[in-house]
Amino acid sequence: MRFKLDENLPHELADDIVRLGHEADTVHGEGLIGAEDAVVVQAARASVRILMTLDKGIASLLQYPVYEHGGVILFRPDVSGRRAVLSFVRERLENLMGMELAGRLTVVGPTRIRVRKRESS
Repeated sequence: MRFKLDENLPHELADDIVRLGHEADTVHGEGLIGAEDAVVVQAARASVRILMTLDKGIASLLQYPVYEHGGVILFRPDVSGRRAVLSFVRERLENLMGMELAGRLTVVGPTRIRVRKRESS
């Protein structure tokens, strides 16, 4: 799978994803720091990548319906701070890599993972 990390996630996660056998790039690496959410979502879609973020706005189904992106993973830790977020994501990363993530909104909370799929037509 191919991933794009939003600027609000620690960049070291890209290396973790690569070690798990997947591709990863970052919003920072593309020079998109501070870009509007729509620009970030479009960049992920254009490069056929699943976007990982802490931004609830990007996970808005009204603003960004599931069929309009390649997939979004929204992390919802119950902790704050860079180190705590890094630990939260790392603890769940391997499990996530075994899931079908493309074309879905996946919300990763402290105790469960919820998934919204594309509606079939």
